Amino acid sequence: MIPNRTQELITRWRLGHIATITPGGRPSVSPKGTFLVVDDSTIAFGEIRSPQTVTNLTHNPECEVNFVDAFIRKGARLRGTGAMVRKGTGEYDALLPRFQEVWGELTDRFNLIVKISVTEVKPLVTPPYDTGTTEDEMIALHKAKFSEMYP
Repeated sequence: MIPNRTQELITRWRLGHIATITPGGRPSVSPKGTFLVVDDSTIAFGEIRSPQTVTNLTHNPECEVNFVDAFIRKGARLRGTGAMVRKGTGEYDALLPRFQEVWGELTDRFNLIVKISVTEVKPLVTPPYDTGTTEDEMIALHKAKFSEMYP
């Protein structure tokens, strides 16, 4: 089950980094910006230009996706099994309107939807929290960093 806080994180940030294994056994990590929470145990993303991720998941469906709130530096690791949901199927047609609500015409570029059945969720927390840093302090620090980077 995906905890509510993790579902809220995915809904707010949408960007997840998915780790897969190539057919040659090498790790591969790729960012995907179209994630949605499908239900309490499933996430999905619209595949636009991710042929290697699709190949990897077809060969070995096990994967892990990391989501991180860039300001509080907390997040979640979701481990699960990926499955391709192809255009022209009833499942694709049922999922597509949820993506269209968020992404609009970008969904016209989807080649397929990758659905991940989540089997494990673990928290991600940056080390400064170990010494008493608060979320408010992390937000202030990263707001300042981002405003320097993007004035």
